[in-house]
Amino acid sequence: MKVSSPIVRCIAKSSVDYDSIKEFLDSENVLWQRTTNSNDSDELVEFSGRICYMSFGQRQSPKSNPEYILNLIDSGHGSVLEHANWTFIASGVSRGFTHQLVRHRAGFSYSQLSQQYYDESDADFVAPPSLKKDSALYRKWLEAMHSSVELYRELVGSAKKLAICNSFSNKEKLRELRTTARSILPNAIETKIVFTANARALRHFLITRGAIEGDWEMRDVSNQILKIVQQDAPSLFQDFETTTLSDGSSSVVRKAT
Repeated sequence: MKVSSPIVRCIAKSSVDYDSIKEFLDSENVLWQRTTNSNDSDELVEFSGRICYMSFGQRQSPKSNPEYILNLIDSGHGSVLEHANWTFIASGVSRGFTHQLVRHRAGFSYSQLSQQYYDESDADFVAPPSLKKDSALYRKWLEAMHSSVELYRELVGSAKKLAICNSFSNKEKLRELRTTARSILPNAIETKIVFTANARALRHFLITRGAIEGDWEMRDVSNQILKIVQQDAPSLFQDFETTTLSDGSSSVVRKAT
């Protein structure tokens, strides 16, 4: 049995077809003065925002891309931020974490490892850092995790024997046994989840989850997400920063204005 730690990777993100944008602008006989070295996601949001007022050419404000996007954020024009998207794969996270993550519905899409179809007999677990500070409690925790896996294996084994005896004729009984087997697994079991979210939804997630002192896993994942999106879209997440708590862990907060 192995203990895992959260890892978040970006596997897809928005890209801009500047040739198509130029075709559109040419058809309207207007120019867009772009900010040098701006990233695709930031420029996608700026372009979309300018479309609302056709603020190109002589109508374009002198604001830079960061200034323009900050004005969108401050004025509450959040719908424009929904055009920029990221897709992440999170591994080494617990079922307890994903139970909380999937509560974020607006602007998010999910695909998670299924316990009904995937054999968890060799599952890993995610241990809260506070447990590791107390070796006696940590050992008891490991024993409990090991015990749950042992019972899971027994239950899965009985399901497999039934499948052989019945030649898979009793599918609903097999489903019942698989469901029974997974019911013994704790929230600490490691899982994988793919999730896609737009910039507006991610901002809301970071605001509501990034600084919860009592939820280390949420803060850990929030910190990893922020590092990714700030590199891809510094303007869209310019008002966030990472701070360090007294225990050395990270917290994501909005900058003081």
